[in-house]
Order: sequence, then structure tokens, then C-alpha cells
Amino acid sequence: MDTGVLLVGAGPTGLLLACELALAGVRTLVVDKRATPHRESRALNLHPRSMELMDMRGLAERFLAAGRTVPGWQFAVSLKRRLDFTALDTRHPYALLLAQSRTEELLAERALELGADIRRGYEAVGLRQDADGVEVDVSGPGGPVTVRAAYAVGCDGGRSLVRQAAGIGFPGTRESMTAVVGDFAVADHACNDRARRHGVLVSRLEAGLTRYVVMDPGRLRVPSTEPVTLEEFRTSLMRVCGTDCGIGMPRWMSRFGNTTRLAERYRRGRVLLAGDAAHIHFPVGAQGLNTGLQDAMNLGWKLAATVAGRAPPGLLDTYDDERRPVGHAVTTATRAQTLLVELPLTEQYGPAAGLLCELLDTLLDMEDVNRYLAGRISALDTAYPPATPDADALTGRRMPDIALETAAGPARVYELLHDGRPVLLNLGPGAAGDPADGTDRSARPRPGARIRVVDAHRHELHTGLEDASAVLVRPDGHIAWASRTTDPRALRAERAGVLAMWTGARARNSG
Repeated sequence: MDTGVLLVGAGPTGLLLACELALAGVRTLVVDKRATPHRESRALNLHPRSMELMDMRGLAERFLAAGRTVPGWQFAVSLKRRLDFTALDTRHPYALLLAQSRTEELLAERALELGADIRRGYEAVGLRQDADGVEVDVSGPGGPVTVRAAYAVGCDGGRSLVRQAAGIGFPGTRESMTAVVGDFAVADHACNDRARRHGVLVSRLEAGLTRYVVMDPGRLRVPSTEPVTLEEFRTSLMRVCGTDCGIGMPRWMSRFGNTTRLAERYRRGRVLLAGDAAHIHFPVGAQGLNTGLQDAMNLGWKLAATVAGRAPPGLLDTYDDERRPVGHAVTTATRAQTLLVELPLTEQYGPAAGLLCELLDTLLDMEDVNRYLAGRISALDTAYPPATPDADALTGRRMPDIALETAAGPARVYELLHDGRPVLLNLGPGAAGDPADGTDRSARPRPGARIRVVDAHRHELHTGLEDASAVLVRPDGHIAWASRTTDPRALRAERAGVLAMWTGARARNSG
């Protein structure tokens, strides 16, 4: 069996990556060892940047219709002050509460619409690669089969077979504390505020379920491999907050730990890693699923261009260059947040840690501090290093979803990204295209065009963009290049070099 790209793992990361590849016309096969999709709620939260990614592909409304928005999130459960997402510069200033099972369902639905092939009950058991491709041995209902692909991506979690078979190290810290989580059909909601005041994380879910996350000082060192019982859960709630919250009829219970690891590299030859296969950590801040989605968005367009033979040299290498530092930042920050959770629960450090938490709550009351940490947790402040030292300050930053007035009528930047192509925005006098360089002055790209070129006759004022004459927006919503020159000849020359660097296209042939 041959395919363009084989994705191992049908979690949120693998499914979004399947969407991105299929959108670009790449033959994509997803295999997952589970015979049926997850039904547990698991991760619950889509942060603002993840919602922006969905908006870029026209999926935001599907997700909003399925979940519930909240204006912020915890930096650490032990802190009383929450992060305020409403102060952030985004059209999605909230967290969307949505069970992971529903997120996977929506992404799988979209991947199938786009033509991806999803096979469940098929487990990858071996992997080999050569100069021309990857062979993956798969065990499935019909017996063993070998899949040949141009590239393979491990989206198969912290115990990734793909990562191990590729010989990629996964260094980090071992588990030193655990907590328990459970979704219950029966609960006494009058006790929820009391539970929250004692550090229990409480969330109301769909279908009448309530989630409780408990860090019990008397059970912090229980291995995550030990199953959770309803009696243990009730006892821990009683110990922590003096009530068992009337919980009953558990739909799902689990124990999780603070093992933190980061892959030594995200790519080895024709094998790549994304999501939990590349980074794992304690789920404080709810960043794991979101970081995986952002991995997929960064990788998808680069891998698609590479498979199609139109990627400029080194484009695929930028995936590791850009996303591994983000993984390092996330795993480092979550270790710090985990200490803020763990230390107040210990006899030795509890009193002093309580004072530290009081200080941090005071700092979070400061607007600038709160916005800074909210920007980090939400990933809205993620910026990639510029390709050249003399690049404009906007380069690598996320492109805000500004309103534009184009020849085709009003538009938002993210609407222009729905088809997954780079967008070249001509924003100022002298920046507009002309017949000499072959640009398409409409908001509708020519069939087969590598990029979309849009002349914006006026645009919403935005810090940093006021005097920008042209901006090249990558398919993942980050700025590849920005210019402030208004000299048409200089701008065309600058633009031609940038298009070749990022898309392999010349300005004359862009559309």
C-alpha cells in the first residue's frame, strides 16, 4: 500500500495535520490502533490561538456551536487570580470548553470531507526509512501490511512507536507527583464553590457531566499506572475540601503525572514528530492539546509543499527550527507551574509556598503581568525567528485578523487563508500589483496558483502595521515578510526574493 504521507495517530494533532495535507491535495493516510474513537472527554480546552487556527480554515463556527466559551483560564490551580483572555488582541478572546472527543470528531469529519483516509484498528509496529521514503509495518484486522509513504509523521503520543523506531531521544524528568481526574454524571453542585476554594478544579461539561481534578496531599506519590477507584476519589475530595461533592456514576476516571519530556529533534530524515510524540508535560494550563494543534498547522503546509516538489530548499527543516523551541518553552513553563501546584500541598514547603502564591496573585492583578502570561499560555505571543537578520520587526509574529477592503469587497485576513495558501497583501500606495509582475488583483486565486495576492485599498489600523506597504502571510497565519517601502521597483525586487525563499515561486507567476 502506497500513500503520500502516513500519519500514525488519530488524535487532535494527527487529524488536523490530515486536514492540512488533504487540503493541499496530498494523499494522506491516518492509522490509529484504537478500533473506535475516544469517548472520554480528556483534554477540555481550546485556547485563543487554536481558535484562530480554526478560523483560518473556516472551522471556527463548527467548534463554537459545539462548545462553551469562558473568558480566561488558570495559570496554576493554586492561584486564585485567573488569566484574562478578554484583554488580548484577538477576535477569539476566550477559551472554548470542548471535550477532546468532540474536537476529534469535528476534525475527523473535516479530514474525511477533504479526502483523507482514516483507518482505525490499525497499529504501527515497525518503521524503516531510506533516501526515497518510509516503510511502516502495520497490524490490522486483515492481518499485517506494509505501507510505503514519502514521509511519515508520529502523532502517536508520549510512548510513540514512530519516535522510538526513528531513534529520536526523548529526554526529560520522571514522574514525581500525580493527580486524579474524573467525569461524573451525579454531583452535588452546591458544593462546587467550596471545592474550588480548596484547589479542586471543577468544570461543568456537556451531557450533564461534571469534571473534578484533585491533587490530594496524601496521594501525591501514587504512580500514574495505578487505577483510580470511586472510593479513592471520594476520600480524596473529603480530605481536600471536606465534602465528596456527592459524586457518583463515573463516566471516566484517570490518574496522571508530571513526567516532562521533549524530543531531541522533531525530524529525522523522512520521519517527523508532532504533538505528544514530541513533548509531554503535566497538563497545567491546558497547553498540551493546543501545542499539538499548532505543531500540525506549522508542519502541514511545509510538508505538503515538500511532497509536491515545490518547496524551496530547507523549508521542511524550519519545522524543527520553529516548533522545537516552542516545545521547550512550554515544557519549561509547565514545570514551573507544576511547582506552584505541588509545593503548597507539601508539609515542608506548604506555608512558604502559600506566601509565594499570594505574591503571584498580587502580580496577576497587574494588567501588564496578566496580559503577558495570558499571551504565553494562549500562544498568541508565539513568534518565530526571522529568516534574515535585517527582517522587519513583524517577521515571524502572528498576523492579526485585520479587516480589509479589497477589489472583491470587504474581507478579513483569516478568511483569505481558508484554502491554505500563502497570502501576499499589498497594503499601501505603490504596493499594488500590476500586469508586469502578473499579480492577481482579486481576492480569488487562479486555479493552481501557489499564493493568493490581494490589493487592500484600506485596512484596519493596527499597531505595527500602520505604515506596512506589503505583508506575506504564511498558511499558518504567521508573517513571513513585511515591507515598508513605497518605491514600486524596490518593492517588486524585494518581494520576488521573499516569494522564492518561502514558496519557491516567482512574483511573475504568483496568483
